[in-house]
Amino acid sequence: MSDSQQTDPAPDRAPAAVPRWWSRPDGPVELREASVPPPRAASDADPGKGPTYDPWTAGPLQAVDRGKAGPRGIRLSRGLALGIGVALLAGGIGGYVGVLAERQANTRLELPQAAAAADTGRAPESVAGIAATALPGVVTLHVKGAQSSSTGTGFVLDGQGHILTNNHVVNGAQNITVTFSTGESVAAELVGGDTGYDLAVVKVTGVRGLRPLALGNSENVKVGDPVVAIGAPFDLSNTVTAGIISATGRPITAGGDKGDGSDVSYVDALQTDAPINPGNSGGPLLDAKAQVIGINSAIRGGGDSGDGGGEGSGQQRGSIGLGFAIPVNQGKRVAEELIRTGRATHPVIGVTLDMKYSGDGARVGDEGEDGKPAVTAGGPGARAGIKPGDVITKVDGVRVHGGDELVIKIRAHRPGDPLTLTVLRDGRERTLEVVLGSANGS
Repeated sequence: MSDSQQTDPAPDRAPAAVPRWWSRPDGPVELREASVPPPRAASDADPGKGPTYDPWTAGPLQAVDRGKAGPRGIRLSRGLALGIGVALLAGGIGGYVGVLAERQANTRLELPQAAAAADTGRAPESVAGIAATALPGVVTLHVKGAQSSSTGTGFVLDGQGHILTNNHVVNGAQNITVTFSTGESVAAELVGGDTGYDLAVVKVTGVRGLRPLALGNSENVKVGDPVVAIGAPFDLSNTVTAGIISATGRPITAGGDKGDGSDVSYVDALQTDAPINPGNSGGPLLDAKAQVIGINSAIRGGGDSGDGGGEGSGQQRGSIGLGFAIPVNQGKRVAEELIRTGRATHPVIGVTLDMKYSGDGARVGDEGEDGKPAVTAGGPGARAGIKPGDVITKVDGVRVHGGDELVIKIRAHRPGDPLTLTVLRDGRERTLEVVLGSANGS
């Protein structure tokens, strides 16, 4: 067709196609109304859909999805609670399954432990070694009287069945039972006792394999020496405690429940901090060689105004680290006399003391009992030159502060022993030599 023959396009023909949205034209674009549908009203929008995107607007290229209508916070809380519940349920089920699997498994749980030693012995000088040596010779005494019962301790003296203990343990006994460390029990009889020394001997018969304890020497004891005590505190048999010698030559008195002084014991004691309690009375105090150096006899309890004893004094307080033992040298002498004769002798100087004197030292009374002379005629004191009213201040150079201490220092010796007394008379000190006499004890 020639150029002249070309004709104009039909008047109703559509203009060129609208450019695609990603290709923005440089100039204005004329759109036919029929080509672009009218915008929908907000009310006509499909529920759950956002606004229609218009690529030619200057707004952002994204729209916020606000979700469906309704309280969104509530939906999130419910979802979180549901998630936590599912997690807890899963954990519980998992734990139960684990426990069930462990119970049904054939494995054995065993914790690490040291192997048993082939040699379980201990050094002889150790506490365990001392206890192993001495325990077979220590016994527990159960005593029944007419109105009371008590528990104490004792130890074997010889192969004939003699056992040493405290007098206050067996005083007034009607029935005595001795229990050995093996647990075997036999009846015992009282051989003899002495109140002044608080010592007694009982005897068992028909017992084989007795293990007597070795006796040491209390003169060799020094402050600070290690000691071991064995007894039955509060009826706990075969109890072992340890400590040291806290003091020597400690004058104490124990007993005195009767009120007339007839049951008072006087002891020049070994003091120890090894725990001693009611029931230890009569038990051995041992040195590092497992030798007996003392007989545990008394304790000072909290709140005591005097030297509290064990069961005999009625004191039931626990140990506060102040225990007292009768020196074994004194115990040995008294035990020998009790075994031979059933009674013990006391060393005396033959004077009557004024026990109400409040000054320093022990004062000789102006007169004795029942109007008798205060210084026994022909007695040891009279021969030494002691006179009524003299104040005895020292025994062998050791100061005494009262009548009790003088009695204690004298009874620490044997009858026939010589002593040096320092006497204050008319304001002047004198030194007198006396040889101790003898009197039968109770």
